[in-house]
Amino acid sequence: MMDAMLPQLESLQRAMAPYPWAYTALVVAVLLLAAWLANWLTKRVLLRGLRKLIRLSPLVAHMHDGNNVQLRVIPRLANVVPAVVLYHGVSVVPDLEPSVVSVVKVLCEVFIIFTVALAVSRALDLVNEAYEKRADARNKPIKGYLQVAKIVVFVLAGLSIAATVFGVKFLHVVTGLGAATAVLMLVFQDTILSFVASVQISTDGRLRRGDWIEMPSEGVDGEVRDIALHTITVQNWDMTISAVPTKKFISESFRNWRGMSESGGRRIKRALYLDQNSVHFLADDEAERLSRFHLLAPYLQHKRQELEEWNSSSGVRREEPVNQRRMTNLGTFRAYVERYLRAHPGIHQGMTLMVRQLPPAATGLPLEIYCFTNTVQWTAYENIQSDIFDHLLSILPEFGLRVFQEPAGADMRVALGSMSRLQASAAE
Repeated sequence: MMDAMLPQLESLQRAMAPYPWAYTALVVAVLLLAAWLANWLTKRVLLRGLRKLIRLSPLVAHMHDGNNVQLRVIPRLANVVPAVVLYHGVSVVPDLEPSVVSVVKVLCEVFIIFTVALAVSRALDLVNEAYEKRADARNKPIKGYLQVAKIVVFVLAGLSIAATVFGVKFLHVVTGLGAATAVLMLVFQDTILSFVASVQISTDGRLRRGDWIEMPSEGVDGEVRDIALHTITVQNWDMTISAVPTKKFISESFRNWRGMSESGGRRIKRALYLDQNSVHFLADDEAERLSRFHLLAPYLQHKRQELEEWNSSSGVRREEPVNQRRMTNLGTFRAYVERYLRAHPGIHQGMTLMVRQLPPAATGLPLEIYCFTNTVQWTAYENIQSDIFDHLLSILPEFGLRVFQEPAGADMRVALGSMSRLQASAAE
């Protein structure tokens, strides 16, 4: 095509011989117009035709935004066309210094390399978007790998641009970097460590998007939103955002609540601290009164029968209560709590459930409830737990038990008031 245009250019040059600068300016303007026209034709005609072909493709027929999303790379590549036109057309511009032609060609090559690198980077973003639509994407994210690929692409592009600017072969530039490997490893130390961490996290599945994690050393307590090469983004429950370096997840400890979420039950592990002075043997009238509890009636009947059989066969003096086995209000309350939990609609009956005593301490006798709710939702879990302990605290007096509580100011005032009244009565 350029050969066919040479005669016309030569005749035009002879006609404008008295004005050489005008001819040069005209050729430059025509060249710029040709570059713009090439860019316009590529983006308007070629891309529209390509878009129609993609709409007809069965690969994207099921995607709502497939036609728009898939073409984001091509407009970037279309910018290469005017650069190619300028690269080849600058040679025919008359009266240009060879150095100017060389600079323009180098700039065109640099622009082409940089544009291709950006297009590849955008293509990798599209790969990540397409992959994240898969059902198993959250279990094995590839964003970290793609970010490493982007770094490699831009490093290669930078080396290629350097080779183009300095007029040396690309292979020579790469070979020369071998001596600077130690420096590069120092510069990219965080990237290398982050890449290793990303590979390990993706391989063993210790962390996924959507996991609830706790990392006290970083003040993190929330849901994983993004797993990238250098950082893992977590939205804390107070709605703040934390960005934790990826490498910390293989060097520091953290808690992942995914197992709890997948199990379908969340643990309740809390104790009631009882006043040990309120523990006593059940009298017959107390046992009879507690028999009206429908949860306790079968237990009390069975327990009475068991104790009577043991006391009858033990050969001890039955008239002495100290030699007999008897029910206690604490043991009866523990049986009640267990049966109450067994009948509770919010408790997971397929998981561990027990009510146990812990070693007595200065703060009282701990009676621990250990069970699991049948939901892992935070609000529902807290409501179930609160309802259970509301009920247990309220029903304690029925068993003659008291909750242990450190003396408060009001308790001291009541005690002092009682002493004052007693003293006043004695004085009278």
